Order: sequence, then C-alpha cells, then structure tokens
Amino acid sequence: MFRFITRRTLGAVVTLLIIAACTFFLFFAVPADPARLACGKVCPPELLEQARHNLGLDQPLFVQFLTWVAGIFVGRDYEGLGNCAAPCLGFSFVNKAPVLDTILDRMPLTVSLTIGAAIVFLLFGVATGIVAALRQGKALDKIASVSSLIGASLQIYFVGTLALYFLVYHNHILRQPRYVPITENPLDWAMGLMLPWVVLAIIFTANYTRMTRSTMVEQLSEDYVRTARAKGMQNRSVVMRFALRGTLITIVTILGVDLGTLIGGAIITEQTFGLQGIGQLSIRAVWSSDLPMLMATVMVAAGAIVVFNIIVDVLYAVIDPRVRLS
Repeated sequence: MFRFITRRTLGAVVTLLIIAACTFFLFFAVPADPARLACGKVCPPELLEQARHNLGLDQPLFVQFLTWVAGIFVGRDYEGLGNCAAPCLGFSFVNKAPVLDTILDRMPLTVSLTIGAAIVFLLFGVATGIVAALRQGKALDKIASVSSLIGASLQIYFVGTLALYFLVYHNHILRQPRYVPITENPLDWAMGLMLPWVVLAIIFTANYTRMTRSTMVEQLSEDYVRTARAKGMQNRSVVMRFALRGTLITIVTILGVDLGTLIGGAIITEQTFGLQGIGQLSIRAVWSSDLPMLMATVMVAAGAIVVFNIIVDVLYAVIDPRVRLS
C-alpha cells in the first residue's frame, strides 16, 4: 500500500507540473500585458518597465516558470511589492497581494458548498437507487428511472434561476444565498447555503440514482448473493453486507470525480447564486488576465481532482478485498 501511494503521489506531482506548464505558457498567447494591468491605465513607460521588472516579466518565459515553481517551496521576493512566503503561488497582478491569501480566504465557502451538497445528493441518490433496484420493474423503479433521466438533463443555471425566483424572490421560503462561517453561526451557515445545496442535489442525485440502481441490479444477480440467500440469510443483511458493498466501488468512483470538480470551483453554481468562491475567483482572473491567480485556481482544481483520485484508488482495496493494488 505504501509503495502504491508513493507511486501515485509521484505521478500526481508530474501531472500537476505538466498542467502548470501548459497553463503558464498558454497564458502568454493572450494579447494582454500583465505589467500594464498591474501599473494601471495611465502608466508612463518608465513605470511600466519598473512594474515588469518587479513582477519578473522581463525574464525569459522558461525562467519565469521555474521561478514560479521554486516559489512554492522556498518563497519569493517581489521588488517593490514585498515577500511572498512559501508556499508561494505568486503575487496577484490585480490585487497586489499574495495569491495564496486570497485562495485561502475563498476556500471555506467552496468547501462548505461541496461538502453540504455532497451529503445531500449522496444520501438521496444512493437511497433512491437501492430502493429502485429492490423494486425492479415495479412502479417505484419506473418513477425513479424517469426522474433520474429528467434530473440528469437539467442544468444548474436553469434550475438555480427558477429556484431563486420561486423560493427566494416570489414566495420567500428561503433566504438569499450567502456565506456565513460555520464558526460564527452554524444555523446561518446552513440556511445561507441551503438553496445551492438543493439545486446541486437535484442535478447530481440523478446520476447517483442511475448508477446505484444499475450496479445494484448486477450485484443482486451475482453468485455469492444468491448463495447467501440460499443459506437463509435475511434479505436486508444480503443487501447491506454484500450487494451494497460491491455497489460502493461505482459510487466512490464518481464521488471522487465530483468532489474534485466541486472543490476546484463550482463556477456556474457560484455565478448563479452570486457566491464568492474559487469559481468566481477563476473567472475574474481570466477577465483581468491575472496569471498568478489563474495559475493558482487551475492548480487548486487539478490538485483536488488528483488527490481525490488517489483516495478513491486506496478506498477500492478497503471496500472490496478482491481488489489488489499492484
């Protein structure tokens, strides 16, 4: 297991470096001057050159990239701007502040949005899928199947807009989505994110319902399940101890991808509900051509997906002893 985790971690580091390099060099294909953005609209040529030097933009691109990578481990000094302590992801051209500070400031909202939504759509999706599989071919199964197909075809910006209108502006059932730190008021934290959680659950529950149902149906037809039933084991024990355990592999796989994507920034969700998380930060970085901020948000998204993929691979062996990590 240790060798497997070490090997996957090294592979993850290489993957992240490749993603960082691609993002870095593609950025300079955009016809925008980061130094002018940092200096301001009215900037004399001498100040523009000084800003370019302070930000290290007067060096070759390859040197700039290596300097950025080195800053993650040893920090970096920006002339005229200050020190960026390790791990340094850069100094924002627009905010004129270390990128990591801004990322950490927005991260609690994105994590809260992800965890709350995941709990809701995981519970409802898996439970509905199990019930549909146990009632295969019956009315409840057909209703769950049709509902999941409808839910999978919906988009967050469509459902979110309707939810805002009917539940917030028109009927005042829920409050306007906003973020309150859980340490300040747990109730306000939950109520402020309730609507985004519900909307994300509507979209994601459909996928978990379909995957759980199809996998559970396959597991119920396996030989070891039939053998357990032939030995007189109660149906509830057969489903929970055997069929569900085999189904968890599929659930954990798609959950790892979904969590990584949401942690990386639910851009459409945050844009729809006006939440200032990692997703909104990445959009503003693109609009303002803020390379360090863009690099940081891309690395957060890529890192989240890579980390959750490693966790999923490790969980395979925990869930199913037949799986061997080789």
